[in-house]
Amino acid sequence: MRKLLLALPVLAFCATLCGCGRHKPDDTTAVMLIESSPLNLDPRIGTDAQSERIGELIFEGLVQRDDNFQLKPQLAESWNVPDPLTYIFHLRHDVRFHDGHLMTSADVKWTLDSLLSGKLRSAKTSAYRYVDRVEAPDAFTMVIKLKEPFAALLWNLSDGATGVVPNGSGEELARHPIGTGPFRFVSQNPDRDVILERNEQYWGKRAGLERVRFNVVPDATTRALELRKGSADVEINALPVDMVSTLAKQSKLVVEHAPGTSYQYLAMNLRDPILKNVQVRQALAYAIDREKLIHYLWRDMARPANSVLPPQHWAYDANAKNYPHDAAKARKLLDEAGYHADATGIRFRLVMKTSTDESTRLLSAVLQQQLREVGIALDIRSYEFATFYSDIVKGAFQLYSLRWVGGSNQDPDIFENVFDTASYAPKRANRGYYSNPEVDRLIAEGRRMVDQKQRAEVYRKIQEILNCELPYVHLWWADNIMVHTRRLENVHLPLAGNYDFLRDATLNIE
Repeated sequence: MRKLLLALPVLAFCATLCGCGRHKPDDTTAVMLIESSPLNLDPRIGTDAQSERIGELIFEGLVQRDDNFQLKPQLAESWNVPDPLTYIFHLRHDVRFHDGHLMTSADVKWTLDSLLSGKLRSAKTSAYRYVDRVEAPDAFTMVIKLKEPFAALLWNLSDGATGVVPNGSGEELARHPIGTGPFRFVSQNPDRDVILERNEQYWGKRAGLERVRFNVVPDATTRALELRKGSADVEINALPVDMVSTLAKQSKLVVEHAPGTSYQYLAMNLRDPILKNVQVRQALAYAIDREKLIHYLWRDMARPANSVLPPQHWAYDANAKNYPHDAAKARKLLDEAGYHADATGIRFRLVMKTSTDESTRLLSAVLQQQLREVGIALDIRSYEFATFYSDIVKGAFQLYSLRWVGGSNQDPDIFENVFDTASYAPKRANRGYYSNPEVDRLIAEGRRMVDQKQRAEVYRKIQEILNCELPYVHLWWADNIMVHTRRLENVHLPLAGNYDFLRDATLNIE
């Protein structure tokens, strides 16, 4: 049954593939396929993956992340920390916004003040809750004063976390973003496309692409067909691997993959009368056969996860508790929790909400089969992404599965964002309403520490507690998988799975 379920979309795709025509591509525009529209391109507000990834091309932070989770200068050419409560940033003098005006400390101050003052309603506001004030003593110097030591401050000022916006920008920025990045915003048609063009006045290395169009194509089969026809140039992490394997046989397409940091998880609402029981959550973890999921859904292009943090991270705990597939243990835990099977073999029913994305629907269908084996009936409800995401951030769910992508899980601050009692949604991302005073205490301790080795020990303890109480069931870290046409050259697969590769990519129009 499982093999049939997974094979049907691919068989349909292969049958359609044989009849595809070929469209002549635009010589000046690279077309990238994405699954959903960005919900808000204001870098102070947007938290969905498309908003953050496209936003990183339009906006920039004071500092920039590299593939080793270290920070380097971006809009700030340097910075110093004279004491744990003071950060002084020295800004570049040659940066202009896309509308032509010079970027100064007034723009950076406004960016942070608009969040701190509450003028904008944003989940990102809490990332700066330990900032006491922002000062701009001159046009190219900015000073941040903290209320208490905050180790994650620099990370929260980096590209992807937020971006510097023009002084005075309000909610209108979401409709016409103006940043300093290598690409400038041209237009957005919701559920259709987003168009960017090269920033010819960029202060750094000029982008190789003249224009990029992000085509919104929710259906995975259609995305694959667009690549096959040549009417699109690239996708990253947006196709089921069986479709990728089929496309790899096409002479005009290139498939690349490498280990990534994107983390897939199953989240549970701990206010739910069933899921608030830790034995039920542990039973779910044992009932899920991650190895089979990875083999059938990902063709082994993923690694079983036991933490939100990726294995490459300095704070990752390789020894944190794991949950190998054990259906008998899952049944025993459910019996101990008082949930016994009825005459039909069902103990209770749960509802899993998903988007219409093909890979997520396949995941939920296989989970439905696996949970049925231990007596849990899983009902699946699929929604258009904006509706689905709106329910998730409001905590209106029993179960859902999403990914932490890009830089979101590359700093231990994610533990506070996702698991601290003070981070309940919609304020931050504790959407399952997990609460543990000891975890809160450890998070606060790690936040104030500067020494990385001491911080790593604190986060090791946090991971051990979380892996016993299971607000998330860890699923896997996915490899980054990219499919692109051969006319798109100088493509380098990013560790974070974001769209930074478009900065260096070029089009061969021969």
